[in-house]
Amino acid sequence: MVRLFTMICVVGTLAACGGPRGYNPSGGFGRGAVLFATGPIHNACMKSGRKQASAARCGCIQAVADKELSSSEQRRGVRVFSDPHSLQEARQSDRKSDNDFWAVWKAYGQTASTLCSAT
Repeated sequence: MVRLFTMICVVGTLAACGGPRGYNPSGGFGRGAVLFATGPIHNACMKSGRKQASAARCGCIQAVADKELSSSEQRRGVRVFSDPHSLQEARQSDRKSDNDFWAVWKAYGQTASTLCSAT
Protein backbone atom coordinates (compact mmCIF):
# COMPACT_ATOMS: atom_id res chain seq x y z
CA MET A 1 0.00 0.00 0.00
CA VAL A 2 2.87 2.36 0.80
CA ARG A 3 4.44 1.57 -2.61
CA LEU A 4 1.20 2.38 -4.40
CA PHE A 5 0.82 5.65 -2.50
CA THR A 6 4.44 6.60 -3.28
CA MET A 7 3.97 5.87 -6.99
CA ILE A 8 0.80 7.97 -7.09
CA CYS A 9 2.63 10.86 -5.42
CA VAL A 10 5.55 10.61 -7.87
CA VAL A 11 3.27 10.50 -10.91
CA GLY A 12 1.20 13.38 -9.54
CA THR A 13 4.31 15.47 -8.96
CA LEU A 14 5.60 14.83 -12.47
CA ALA A 15 2.21 15.62 -13.98
CA ALA A 16 2.15 18.93 -12.10
CA CYS A 17 5.37 19.96 -13.84
CA GLY A 18 3.46 20.39 -17.09
CA GLY A 19 4.24 19.51 -20.66
CA PRO A 20 6.34 21.23 -23.28
CA ARG A 21 6.54 24.98 -22.92
CA GLY A 22 3.99 26.77 -25.01
CA TYR A 23 1.76 23.78 -25.67
CA ASN A 24 -1.95 24.41 -25.48
CA PRO A 25 -4.23 21.41 -26.02
CA SER A 26 -6.94 23.61 -27.52
CA GLY A 27 -4.71 24.18 -30.52
CA GLY A 28 -3.23 27.59 -29.77
CA PHE A 29 0.11 28.76 -28.54
CA GLY A 30 0.52 29.07 -24.81
CA ARG A 31 1.68 32.07 -22.88
CA GLY A 32 5.45 32.25 -22.70
CA ALA A 33 5.93 30.05 -25.76
CA VAL A 34 9.12 30.59 -27.68
CA LEU A 35 7.99 30.39 -31.29
CA PHE A 36 10.58 29.49 -33.90
CA ALA A 37 10.62 27.31 -36.98
CA THR A 38 12.29 27.20 -40.35
CA GLY A 39 10.56 26.67 -43.65
CA PRO A 40 9.46 28.47 -46.78
CA ILE A 41 7.93 31.50 -45.02
CA HIS A 42 11.03 31.90 -42.83
CA ASN A 43 13.30 31.78 -45.88
CA ALA A 44 11.19 34.27 -47.85
CA CYS A 45 11.03 36.59 -44.85
CA MET A 46 14.81 36.53 -44.43
CA LYS A 47 15.34 37.23 -48.14
CA SER A 48 12.76 40.02 -48.25
CA GLY A 49 15.24 42.71 -47.26
CA ARG A 50 12.85 44.38 -44.84
CA LYS A 51 14.56 46.08 -41.90
CA GLN A 52 12.24 44.33 -39.40
CA ALA A 53 13.21 40.89 -40.72
CA SER A 54 15.33 39.04 -38.20
CA ALA A 55 15.97 35.36 -37.67
CA ALA A 56 13.81 35.45 -34.52
CA ARG A 57 10.88 37.29 -36.12
CA CYS A 58 10.97 35.27 -39.35
CA GLY A 59 11.19 32.06 -37.28
CA CYS A 60 8.20 33.18 -35.26
CA ILE A 61 6.05 33.88 -38.28
CA GLN A 62 7.05 30.50 -39.74
CA ALA A 63 5.96 28.80 -36.50
CA VAL A 64 2.59 30.54 -36.77
CA ALA A 65 2.37 29.59 -40.45
CA ASP A 66 3.00 25.96 -39.55
CA LYS A 67 0.03 26.13 -37.20
CA GLU A 68 -2.32 28.25 -39.32
CA LEU A 69 -1.52 27.56 -43.00
CA SER A 70 -1.44 24.46 -45.16
CA SER A 71 1.75 23.72 -47.09
CA SER A 72 0.14 24.94 -50.34
CA GLU A 73 -0.96 28.18 -48.62
CA GLN A 74 2.61 28.62 -47.37
CA ARG A 75 3.99 28.10 -50.88
CA ARG A 76 1.57 30.67 -52.25
CA GLY A 77 2.40 32.99 -49.36
CA VAL A 78 6.10 32.94 -50.26
CA ARG A 79 5.17 34.90 -53.38
CA VAL A 80 3.63 37.61 -51.18
CA PHE A 81 7.08 38.42 -49.78
CA SER A 82 8.61 38.96 -53.23
CA ASP A 83 5.47 40.48 -54.80
CA PRO A 84 3.20 42.09 -52.16
CA HIS A 85 0.90 43.35 -54.92
CA SER A 86 -0.14 39.73 -55.59
CA LEU A 87 -1.96 39.76 -52.26
CA GLN A 88 -3.89 42.87 -53.28
CA GLU A 89 -4.81 41.15 -56.55
CA ALA A 90 -6.06 38.11 -54.64
CA ARG A 91 -8.13 40.35 -52.38
CA GLN A 92 -9.82 42.04 -55.32
CA SER A 93 -10.24 38.90 -57.43
CA ASP A 94 -13.57 37.30 -58.27
CA ARG A 95 -12.11 33.79 -58.08
CA LYS A 96 -13.12 31.72 -55.07
CA SER A 97 -9.61 30.33 -54.60
CA ASP A 98 -8.18 33.86 -54.42
CA ASN A 99 -10.86 34.97 -51.96
CA ASP A 100 -10.23 31.90 -49.80
CA PHE A 101 -6.49 32.57 -49.81
CA TRP A 102 -7.05 36.22 -48.91
CA ALA A 103 -9.23 35.29 -45.93
CA VAL A 104 -6.77 32.68 -44.64
CA TRP A 105 -3.74 34.93 -45.18
CA LYS A 106 -5.42 37.88 -43.47
CA ALA A 107 -6.27 35.79 -40.39
CA TYR A 108 -2.74 34.36 -40.38
CA GLY A 109 -1.25 37.85 -40.60
CA GLN A 110 -3.26 39.06 -37.64
CA THR A 111 -2.21 36.05 -35.55
CA ALA A 112 1.43 36.38 -36.55
CA SER A 113 1.36 40.09 -35.80
CA THR A 114 -0.05 39.47 -32.33
CA LEU A 115 2.30 36.63 -31.43
CA CYS A 116 5.49 37.87 -33.09
CA SER A 117 5.44 41.64 -32.53
CA ALA A 118 7.74 41.39 -29.52
CA THR A 119 10.45 39.46 -31.38
